[in-house]
Order: sequence, then C-alpha cells, then structure tokens
Amino acid sequence: MAASREAILETVQRYVDLVATGSSSDVVALYADGATVEDPVGTPVRTTREEIAEFYGALDGLEQESRLITARVAGNEAAFHFELVTKAGAETYTLSVIDVMSFDEDAKITTMRAYWSGEDMVVS
Repeated sequence: MAASREAILETVQRYVDLVATGSSSDVVALYADGATVEDPVGTPVRTTREEIAEFYGALDGLEQESRLITARVAGNEAAFHFELVTKAGAETYTLSVIDVMSFDEDAKITTMRAYWSGEDMVVS
C-alpha cells in the first residue's frame, strides 16, 4: 500500500524545512533504510546511511532559510521546486532546486534525485 498524498507532502515540507534549519540526523531520519541520494544528478549515488549522513552533515551549522515553491505528487513519487538561501558573511547564496523523490508506504524517502547546477545559484 502506498503512502497517502498528504503524508508524502508532509514529508516533502519537513524535508525542505529541515535542510535549512535541522541537523543532518533530522534529515537522515526522513529516509528509509536502503535509500539512495543523487545530489546533484550526475554525481555518484550515495547508497548507505553513513554516506547520506555525511552529505547532509555539510549543512550543519550554516545560516539558512528555505521555502517550498511547488510540489506535485503522483503515486509514490513527488517532484518539487524549492529554494535554499545560505548566508555566509556579507554574501547570500540562493539555490533553486528541483528534487524528485520516491517514498515507501510510511512516506519515508527511498530515492532522492536533485536537479540543479551552478547556473541555478545566485550570489548577492
């Protein structure tokens, strides 16, 4: 049985919030055992919980904000567009990302693929 649309959207919103303000362990807790992360698409796929935790660990301690722009759910998958704003000294980095995720019956993330490149970041 698939997770409900509402449960998937709740996980998506929680993910967007936690990427900015949570700890790496908070984000990793959204993932199912055996999940994979490809961020950005075209880079090596992270296939272990340790690799996923190390990846999100790079965000720990940063001054960030995020906002979900739009999300679409079809079956057990979601595609969503969000912005992540990081402040570093006098500069602000705004990254516009489209993530595609699949979910298990408990709305835990089983796969995540992030679509972005350097051209999608604005420095101000």
